Amino acid sequence: MPAFQRQQLAFTAHIRDPQHAPRPDGIGARRMNVYVELFFNNIDDQLASNFPVLRQITSDERWETMVRDFMVRHRSTTPLFTEVGLEFVDYLQNEREPHADDWPFMLELAHYEYVELAVAISTDDEDTDDHDPNGDLLSGRPLIAPTAWNLSYYWPVHQIGPDFLPDQPSPDATHLVVYRDRLDDVHFLQINAVTQRLLQLLKEDPQRTGLDAMKAIAEELAHPDPQRVIDGGRQLLDDLHQRNVILGTRR
Repeated sequence: MPAFQRQQLAFTAHIRDPQHAPRPDGIGARRMNVYVELFFNNIDDQLASNFPVLRQITSDERWETMVRDFMVRHRSTTPLFTEVGLEFVDYLQNEREPHADDWPFMLELAHYEYVELAVAISTDDEDTDDHDPNGDLLSGRPLIAPTAWNLSYYWPVHQIGPDFLPDQPSPDATHLVVYRDRLDDVHFLQINAVTQRLLQLLKEDPQRTGLDAMKAIAEELAHPDPQRVIDGGRQLLDDLHQRNVILGTRR
């Protein structure tokens, strides 16, 4: 390996882990510390911005230790700052060693907070022109907005904050839809299990009509009056359409 590459590797290793990776030869401590602090502060600020609730409920010492551990362990696959949040979630899920003082809901909370930015900057809706925004959502095939995320968590992540820090998951799953309205503002909507299942069925099978989906749900529920489920489904589909979770029907 050429000498300049060895120097680069030593330089970046020290930036990531100044306590264990020696400072490169020929660079004074004062100059090197400028880079060490600059990189750490940039990552720290970005993560604090992406995960405001997690940052708020984590002490300064624990937070700084976690940010440093992220820099040491994780190798990002993108140079984009907008993707740092996803890289951090990947670190929490696959690389971070459990600590006794970690919040038990930390991974789910981080994912929930990451989704807001992911939905806000998504360009997935650029290829959804081929649909009827006024189509019949029951007889037609509803098109779920690509920017709508149908999520389920063990923990009530939407309620967690300094005044609510649960130590046990909820008895029932927390179902949420994170979506963008027609003005491109991001919203969070708590939904019940029926709505979650409806969105799941429509996403899994693009050829399924709204009526087919509601019939399937009525059958899964063993409901004594399937028509009531279907009638409720029409109202539910209309509400999701008004919110821009459903864009219309496929042509």
